[in-house]
Amino acid sequence: MAFTLAICSEMVYTELPHLERVERIHAAGFAAEIWDWTQKDAAALVATGAQFTSMTGYVAGDLVTSGGADELLRTAEQSIPFAQAIRCPSLNLHGTGLGDGGIPVRPVEVVTGDMWLAAERTLSRIAELGETHGVTFVLENLNTEVDHPGTPFAKAADTLALVAAVGSPHLKMNLDLYHAQIGEGNLVELIRRAAPHIGEVQVADVPGRCEPGTGEVRWSFVAQALADAGYDGVVAMEAFAIDPSVVGCDRALEAFREAFTV
Repeated sequence: MAFTLAICSEMVYTELPHLERVERIHAAGFAAEIWDWTQKDAAALVATGAQFTSMTGYVAGDLVTSGGADELLRTAEQSIPFAQAIRCPSLNLHGTGLGDGGIPVRPVEVVTGDMWLAAERTLSRIAELGETHGVTFVLENLNTEVDHPGTPFAKAADTLALVAAVGSPHLKMNLDLYHAQIGEGNLVELIRRAAPHIGEVQVADVPGRCEPGTGEVRWSFVAQALADAGYDGVVAMEAFAIDPSVVGCDRALEAFREAFTV
């Protein structure tokens, strides 16, 4: 079993310009992931020779309000040409737009039944958009305890329920195991339940959101659980290096590779 290993270029080699980060990630044998595409040059990214596995797939909007849903669809459609230009197959979504520091633009304290139904309708429209353009949107779980308070549909159980309800190959889960460890735990059982719906996996250790081996999770065991569940897709390190220097980032990438070589 071999995963496609990717590195979030927004969180490592932060001493370097972004394109140099992508080049180093590619030279080390990893695919790359990006966040906000609106401040990036697609041609320059392609020129690095890197493989891109995921990018943020919207600019604004939310899942539950009529205006927010329309904005989410509009900016998701705007994101597709950039994804196609860099040959990126997955476009990442959240329960609502995130602002500075990862705080929701429209925080929600209580998610109602009507909100669940609205979110399912919005995501069904997103899946239709993905089918039309031949791309896959992935819905990421987040944690509300540490990083993203007030985000609706934040837990992996929530994103799994919504993705399963829509039932489209063009809408999958981005199962972020860092967020899940903080918010839910029981990662192996979560992987087993979610496996048919996973479009991507992201990892960082807990606490600290740094590379595997710096926290409490036994990542080699988690990697084997993913393989045993039949998952052979993208696993991305969306983590800081505990030593942010270039040399420290090099070590972080190798620690990630070792943990997820099954």
